[in-house]
Amino acid sequence: MAYDFDKVINRQGTSSSKWDNKPGNVSELNYKVDEALPLWVADMDFETAPEITAALLERVKHGIFGYTMVSDSCYDAIIEWEKERHGFDVKREWILFAPGAVPAVHMSVQAYCQTGDHVIVQRPVYYPFFRTIYNNGASILNNPLKLNGDNYEIDFDDLEKKASDPRASLFILCSPHNPVGRVWSASDLEKMGDICARNDVLVVSDELHCDLIMPGNHHTPFASINERCRENSVIVIAPSKTFNLAGLQATVVIIPNRRVRQRFQNILTQNSIPQPNLLALTAMETGYRHGAKWLGELLAYIQENYDFMVKYLTEKLPKAKPFKMEGTYLAWIDFRALESDPDKLQKRMLTEAKVWLDEGKIFGPEGNGFERIVLACPRSILKDALDRVVRAFA
Repeated sequence: MAYDFDKVINRQGTSSSKWDNKPGNVSELNYKVDEALPLWVADMDFETAPEITAALLERVKHGIFGYTMVSDSCYDAIIEWEKERHGFDVKREWILFAPGAVPAVHMSVQAYCQTGDHVIVQRPVYYPFFRTIYNNGASILNNPLKLNGDNYEIDFDDLEKKASDPRASLFILCSPHNPVGRVWSASDLEKMGDICARNDVLVVSDELHCDLIMPGNHHTPFASINERCRENSVIVIAPSKTFNLAGLQATVVIIPNRRVRQRFQNILTQNSIPQPNLLALTAMETGYRHGAKWLGELLAYIQENYDFMVKYLTEKLPKAKPFKMEGTYLAWIDFRALESDPDKLQKRMLTEAKVWLDEGKIFGPEGNGFERIVLACPRSILKDALDRVVRAFA
């Protein structure tokens, strides 16, 4: 490999949310946790592509950090990446920006929902969706994923029922799905799109992990399915997960429908949300132009981490059942055969294993007894975490 993903980098003392936080700071605990190896929040423990670092250093050397506009070349980089990587023809006028994926979803609820409206989600699902809905006076309609053996599927009959609710105005789709790791097929997306369009439910498709697709799988942008999906969608993408740039806060919001786009733009204007900052734009454009080789090696390494984890657990803790990871770098593991009580499971992970994971329960009650573990780390860190879990639960 041209890039060293085995390199361990000390992130403590860098104001890292992942490494400088304590579990009690981000969750309600009634017990003390001294130290816990963090594999919870979804950022990587890898240096970003060196091409991005070099571009940032070169830009910093200029020494002037004044007001910034989005350059034509940055727009072109986004458009070319989506076309070459995902076969999605994006027009420049469709592109808006937000300071993060969660803010983009937050502003979507503001733009397209009235107080008392219902927003459809598919639990277990990325938990910040819940607060974006509640914070803006809406309520959740849950279309739970169906657990069929070792695979999660969409309950289309239930989605039809939920979408037909007269107060349902928005559907937040997670594609690829966080935390269960599904990459939805074009057929699945088309069915969901048809149901939502027929019931006048706008689809906000969080495609933040769209570049993190494991071999043998293919991501299809929701808006690329057909004209009906394109005109009834808000697509959220970013280089943040792809190139480990979350701290730079640059998210792309693609809205093909002019009227839908204007409503989102109105929220940006009302809240005086600026364009992305200078360094964020530099990193975004460089990643999309020059990061493909780094990303290819990253995906191979993450797949090897996943295979290592599956083999390790199969041999040493067979009652822990990892699900197939089609996309993202987040493994979803069923611990119910070892500890069915979600609160006891969390306590055992933190105080006995001394590993800090994202508890399945925070993704909704459908996640009780599950754990989400970040695989975007050097293998030595992953092995340390697995060793700790095995010692605590075996």
